[in-house]
Amino acid sequence: MGDGGYRLEDQVGHLMRRAQQRHLVLFAGVIPELTTTQFAALAKLAERGPLSQNQLGRATAMDAATIKGVVGRLVTRGLVATTPDVEDRRRLVIALTAEGRALHDRVVGQALEASRLTLEPLEPDERAAFLRLLRKLA
Repeated sequence: MGDGGYRLEDQVGHLMRRAQQRHLVLFAGVIPELTTTQFAALAKLAERGPLSQNQLGRATAMDAATIKGVVGRLVTRGLVATTPDVEDRRRLVIALTAEGRALHDRVVGQALEASRLTLEPLEPDERAAFLRLLRKLA
């Protein structure tokens, strides 16, 4: 049973997954009507305006299949609308609807609260260092 000193509980991927799971639970507790990926799409569209599906996927760090599913669910809910790109009719442009903008604006404070709750176990200087280090890894 030589494990070479490997303990799952000490591995970066395992710890990051557990921290992500904790954040997902906290996020769902404060914003039950959206998943984190749905909120990410709404937030990026609120920040940058209409984007192609490909651009939105890159801006939110989602692969093509994931962003397609997220956009499809947001379209079904009437939170975003798609139109063909005037320069390339094969490409879809995604934009917030009035309902999507209103939902984003209503829950953005709750999203900030989810981040605060996620980082709550850390001291203020640890939070800043943690976020700085995560940005280096991302």
